[in-house]
Parts: sequence; structure tokens; C-alpha cells
Amino acid sequence: MANDLSVRELVRTFGDFTAVDDVTFDVPQGSFFSILGPSGCGKTTLLRMVAGFDEPTSGTIAIRGTDMCGVPPNKRPVNLVFQHLALFPMMNVAENIAFGLKRRGMQSAEISRKTQAILERVDLPGYGDKRINQLSGGQKQRVAIARCLVMEPSVLLLDEPLGALDLKLREQMKVELKKLQAKVGTTFIYITHDQSEALVMSDRIAVMNNGRFEQVGPPRELYSDPHTPFVARFVGENNAWSGTVEEVDTHVRIRTEEGLLFRARSHDAYPAGTRVDLFLRPEALRIEPEGKSLNTFKVTVKTILFDGANSRLLTVTPKNHELLVSLPQNRQFDYIQPGDIITLDWHPDSGLCFEA
Repeated sequence: MANDLSVRELVRTFGDFTAVDDVTFDVPQGSFFSILGPSGCGKTTLLRMVAGFDEPTSGTIAIRGTDMCGVPPNKRPVNLVFQHLALFPMMNVAENIAFGLKRRGMQSAEISRKTQAILERVDLPGYGDKRINQLSGGQKQRVAIARCLVMEPSVLLLDEPLGALDLKLREQMKVELKKLQAKVGTTFIYITHDQSEALVMSDRIAVMNNGRFEQVGPPRELYSDPHTPFVARFVGENNAWSGTVEEVDTHVRIRTEEGLLFRARSHDAYPAGTRVDLFLRPEALRIEPEGKSLNTFKVTVKTILFDGANSRLLTVTPKNHELLVSLPQNRQFDYIQPGDIITLDWHPDSGLCFEA
């Protein structure tokens, strides 16, 4: 499949500070690609360079095979949707969407046809005459995207576009955006610090940290097989222990700092004596398992964090190490109360350790 965007060895420095540090990646045509990372990791600087608002210090950006070096933003086949949607309140919906087409000097009959067609595609038929202040947050979001899509960009860039929405609407819009991208087929490049947004919507995700890509891959791979401690911590929730490798066979045997002995898989071959950090997802912990394994241990329930289907227990080990434990939906644990001592265990393949 052809690539809509190819970035090679991209660097952007500001004085002594390197905001984007030797980044290389491709985005295939028609895909949903997210760049996920904490505030200040360089993701918006990267997006601004793709859009043409910022010049790279070195490296290349090509859109559909054409080098973008020296091409101004208004001549690039990209459009950018900001967090603050920048819709014009004095114009109705149709006028907002038609704004770019008018500036291109398109005939009014053609503008009207394109505007109506794009309103259909974003599921807002008949909304052309409505004022911006008559729309809900989600509808404004779709108008902002329609205003970009009507220009038929090769790539649509979205910079934290759901950041200003309330939680309920944000959850709804994650699904809407994914459906919309699949329907229109335009390549979306999506910037976010919210891992849930990236996991739900993307075909591929790049996890960015300190100006570099730590790992690029499908959501499931990043979640189940993180390649660095940063990705393990940043994508999804993880419990963590520090410890030392005691023995290596099919798994590594780890003695934690508080004296618990576990078997887990390791990212590399670590010899005995290596200091490691062990990561374990809350959903990997089994409550009151049948039988015993090497990874069986007891904890005290501190509190129950009720969140419907995502409810969890906050527990502590005898040495006061806090652990989150997911409450599975297929078994009833209503009897568990704060203060109870319960038994946990986990499968050795569920834990992953990295050199500390």
C-alpha cells in the first residue's frame, strides 16, 4: 500500500533544546495513525512541521511522494483541526464549511454541491442553515472536520481535537471519529496524550517521549508487548515492582525488594543478579485462585474503586506496596470488603520485566 506521509530522520531544535529527535515513520494511505505522548514530548512540534507551520532543522517530510521542503502551509495537501475548533460564529454551518472553497475561487454552484455532500458524510444533513451556537459540542466537532475534509486533503491532522469536550461526549466522539475516518477514507494523523483515545481509534500508534518514538505498532501490540519501560507505564495501567533476577529458565525468577518471589517473562535475557522493574496489568491478577502457584501471595484490601464495568480493588502487600486489581465481570466478588485479606496470583506470561 502507498504511503500518504513519509517522515525521515526529522529533527527540530530550539537553541540547545531538541524538541523532535531523529524521528522516522510512514503512514499508509487511508489509515488512522496516532502519536501518543505526555505534554512536552514534541508531538505538536512534529505535527506543525508536517503542516508547514514550522521548518525542520534537518530531515525530510514527503506527502504522497512529494518532498514538502519549502512548501508553505497553504500549498500543502493537508488540513489541521485544532483543539479549539476556530469556527466562525458570525457564519452559519454551510458558510463555515464553504470558507476554504470560496478562497480557492470555486463557483458557487460547485461550493453548494460539495458543502451538502460533506454534511451528508459527517451525518449532519440539513444543518447548513444552523448557527454555530445552535450546535452541540459533538456537532461543532464534526463541522470543524467537515470544513477540512471538503478541501480534499491527502492527510487530515488532528491536534487533541477532543480535549475541550466533556468526558461523556469525548467517549462518544472517539467512536464517531473512528467510524467517520473509515467512511471517508482520508488518512488521519491524530495527536493525543490520552491513551484511551489512541487505543480505541488507531490502526497504528507511535508512543513519543522526549522527542523520540519509543515504539510504533498496532494498539494491541503496544498494550500486550511494550518494548520499553516507558511504554509499559504510559499505555494502560500497570502495577510495578523493583527486584533482582535470581534464576533464569523458561521464565525469569525475580525476588522483589519486599521479599516476594515471582516468575515472569523478560524483555531481554537478563542474567542472575540483574536489577529489574516488573510490570503487571491490574486485569492479570486473579482473585482467590484455585490451587497455588509460585506467583501466589496475600494482600489487604484498602478500598473498592467502583466504576461500573471498570471497578477495581486498591490493595496493599504486607510491606505496604500498593496494587490495583481489576474486578472481573464474569465472577461475583460482592463479599469483598475493605480490610479483608485476600489471595492473588498471576500467570508468569502476564508479567514483563525490564532492566532497571
